[in-house]
Amino acid sequence: MRKLVYYVGVSLDGYIAGPDGEWDFYPVGDDLMAYMNTQFPEVVPAHVRAAIGLEADPVRYDTLIMGRGTYEPALDLGIASPYSPLRQYVVSTTLGAVDHPDVEVVSEDPVALVRRLKAEDGRDIYLAGGGRLAAALLPEIDEMILKLYPVVAGAGVPVFAGGFRPTLFTLTGSRTFTGGTMVLNYDRA
Repeated sequence: MRKLVYYVGVSLDGYIAGPDGEWDFYPVGDDLMAYMNTQFPEVVPAHVRAAIGLEADPVRYDTLIMGRGTYEPALDLGIASPYSPLRQYVVSTTLGAVDHPDVEVVSEDPVALVRRLKAEDGRDIYLAGGGRLAAALLPEIDEMILKLYPVVAGAGVPVFAGGFRPTLFTLTGSRTFTGGTMVLNYDRA
């Protein structure tokens, strides 16, 4: 069965982005970038892959789920399919349809959507965020890959923006990069 994997960068105080969606304050060294480009090239937006010459087929994921806040910056740049060639689902009750065959806007319950996708054949499903969507999908998250950056944001978008719901995960791997950034792998306990 396919897994839902929450792969996300997070500050020491638990934010995935700043108050206005900023993420450029995260320090990304060359070794971390090389690791991400090798292990997860499909999570690098397509227009960024093109700009840096990263040509790679998807390694782990063939499907992506994101909230409107994660998707809109691409739309603002005129990019309808930011994670091509992945199938992309944008969970939103306010965004209209998008004219691209790889992108579907869904207003249905995200848990039902994930359960339907998990039942299909294919690779794992990448949860790109944001915090409210991750909180809604917490019962379905099978694995988390957290890029823990050595920075305190102070405010912003929390990694999970939802009610109190303690959920145990087990650390299955860790790796430290130049500058102190860590990649932590967790499986649902």
